[in-house]
Amino acid sequence: MIISASRRTDIPFFFSDWFYRRLQDGYVCVRNPMNRHQVSRVALTPDVVDCIVFWTKNPRPMIGRLDELGAIPYYFQFTLTGYGRDVEPNVPSKTRSLIPTFQTLSDIVGPQRVVWRYDPIAFSDVYTPTYHLRAFRSIAAELEGCADRCVISFVDIYRKNKRRLEGSGLAEPDPGELLEFSRELVDIAREHGISVGSCSEKIDLSAAGIEHNACVSRERIERILGAGLKVSKDKTQRDECGCVQSIDIGCYNTCGAGCLYCYANFSPESILHNRERYDVDSPLLCDSLEDDDVVRDRAMKSLVVEQKSLFDLSDVAGTGADL
Repeated sequence: MIISASRRTDIPFFFSDWFYRRLQDGYVCVRNPMNRHQVSRVALTPDVVDCIVFWTKNPRPMIGRLDELGAIPYYFQFTLTGYGRDVEPNVPSKTRSLIPTFQTLSDIVGPQRVVWRYDPIAFSDVYTPTYHLRAFRSIAAELEGCADRCVISFVDIYRKNKRRLEGSGLAEPDPGELLEFSRELVDIAREHGISVGSCSEKIDLSAAGIEHNACVSRERIERILGAGLKVSKDKTQRDECGCVQSIDIGCYNTCGAGCLYCYANFSPESILHNRERYDVDSPLLCDSLEDDDVVRDRAMKSLVVEQKSLFDLSDVAGTGADL
């Protein structure tokens, strides 16, 4: 199986000690978001975990302990945008901290295992298209040779983030201005050896040179493994999402980054309550098992179906698939 760590919170940034303890114990418990007393026990062992996909704005707390992942393959989705503290209040400095962190991580694990995310893109009187292009150009220049892929998306306003965004001036971009803006992004990225894909976007930007991306990517994982996977599209995600099936081990309303556009943090009271319950020794993130919980082992098995030759992998790379 593939583990997602996590779309729901930033485990590397805020909970890396907990995650490494879970690796030591060989399992993690995850509540069903729709029924809190249904708990799955998810194995974190190399016989059943084919890959871990980390989602983060700051993997620095994990870097010194990557060897503890042992035989489990992994890669990082590293969000690095041009926003300031008015939008991402608890995210470290991009120039002094995050860009050097990206470069260090890429030096250790290779560009294939660090995907740059410049998302979500929202426009305002401050964060104009011109501003974003300037920020994107600056970051892309620093990441040349450190990333082979950049994933973009455009902000979606949900009930869960609408209240935070209302006072910021940030808004969903007008579809009419996205094609030319996207062409310029692609040109900048190409100058630095980086391809661009879109995340869960309905709009077709192929005319700008942007493919629909799979963030939990069968092709990327196969290339990391040097083996084929038998895995289906993740039906729990939106129709526009190209990701394959994974098990998410995170928990909503726990991330400390405080980003205005976030859909995974939607209750300030719950965030405070949950973070106060953080216990590195608990099998649950920012939570503990209760007497009336029903805990069941999640059925898991490896998805690897065949070894691939170098010729086969080159063939995949030549198809334009998301690598």
